[in-house]
Amino acid sequence: MIGSVKTSMRDRLVDAATELFYAEGLRAVSVDKVIERAGTTKVTFYRQFKSKDDLVVAHLELRAQQERDAVNGAIEAGGGDPDRVFQLLAGGLGALACEQGFRGCPFINAAAEYPDRESSVRKTVDTHRTWWREAFLSIVEPWKLEDPSGLADDLMLIRDGAMVAGYLDDPERVASSFLRSARALTGSH
Repeated sequence: MIGSVKTSMRDRLVDAATELFYAEGLRAVSVDKVIERAGTTKVTFYRQFKSKDDLVVAHLELRAQQERDAVNGAIEAGGGDPDRVFQLLAGGLGALACEQGFRGCPFINAAAEYPDRESSVRKTVDTHRTWWREAFLSIVEPWKLEDPSGLADDLMLIRDGAMVAGYLDDPERVASSFLRSARALTGSH
């Protein structure tokens, strides 16, 4: 007999919040709505999270881990070839933008809803953006370029633009544009 995998209440709450937050916005979704979606109670919610902001942070940390896993997978699959990694990242951006309900980057969206840079939400956003810059640095490192830090900032700007454009434009064009832009910046191909 195959047993079912039990999901922790914390995970159920984060999963419910992730679905609702991404579809409707962080501030638009109440704790009560998350509790209802997760099928639990306020008491249980507050045993897991001190505040809604703590839940938002947990949601963003889950999304960050998902992105990091995908990017690290592209880096590994690229086998040390930065251009191949950019091809894989472009394909991933295009596929992401094609997903039902795609509403852009959850981190850009969170920054718009939480402008206070000292909030735990914005600190989580900033941590993830720092991770992205470091990932870009590691991708281009084999090329020994003159200004890799500046290039990482430029690639971050292109990635941000691709995430916004993916919400507004054709995903295939966005993926192609990201790849062309990355190649233009790095001088590859």
